[in-house]
Amino acid sequence: MKSIHLIIEFGSILLDTIRDVAPILMLIAFYQILVIKKPIPNLRNVFLGFVFVILGLAFFLMGLEKALFPIGKIMAFQLSSPEFVKPDLDGKIFWGSYYWIYIFSALVGFSTTLAEPALKAVAIKANTISGGSLNEWTLRLTVAFGAGTALALGTFRIVTGTPLYYYLIVCYLIVIVQTIFAPKSMVALAYDSGGVTTSTVTVPIVAALGIGLSSSVEGSNPALDGFGLIALVCMFPIITVLGYLQLIELIKKRFKNHPTP
Repeated sequence: MKSIHLIIEFGSILLDTIRDVAPILMLIAFYQILVIKKPIPNLRNVFLGFVFVILGLAFFLMGLEKALFPIGKIMAFQLSSPEFVKPDLDGKIFWGSYYWIYIFSALVGFSTTLAEPALKAVAIKANTISGGSLNEWTLRLTVAFGAGTALALGTFRIVTGTPLYYYLIVCYLIVIVQTIFAPKSMVALAYDSGGVTTSTVTVPIVAALGIGLSSSVEGSNPALDGFGLIALVCMFPIITVLGYLQLIELIKKRFKNHPTP
């Protein structure tokens, strides 16, 4: 009975996915046939690719509902529950008592960002265009470190109830100053690195973690405090990548001005 229910649910998700992908197919066919007026090259491979895309998206969306969303929410509840976080003698819970949720959030942000396909694609292209001077793994680790830091800080914000705009204003000011002094050829890459972190793997877990944590922390409102983590996850990788590029530039200048004998 449960398997039949899963099949019906997957069929519904598959139909929704086909409906979402259909406008893309229609747009490509319109331009290819009526504007470019040429047949689509490798039509069989293109069609097969779209079939794989539709099936992959449907399986992924079902996986989000059945695995990633529940895991993020359950872990947030467990790590912030009164049974796990011990109150002090007055019965109050100090923000430092939530250190396990900070560590978990940082590790989740780091690992999910490192697994992002979009980040891997950007890192490969950056390595190719830079002629190998910008290492693929170094860029991915730098972005992942920024995302992990952002998520730890974001959970701290939820626990303490601090307004989100305080953090965003400080982040924007830091990015503006860094942009002025960073190597101009790499600024766009740093900004793109912030965007690719909020993709298929990171966003569902981050959203579930934020809502779950804000639902279990006393005094928090899921509608007000449960969101905003993704905004921080976008900003911090820009800061870490710009910082890394500035550090590399300083090292190069130092070696240029003081060459080794």
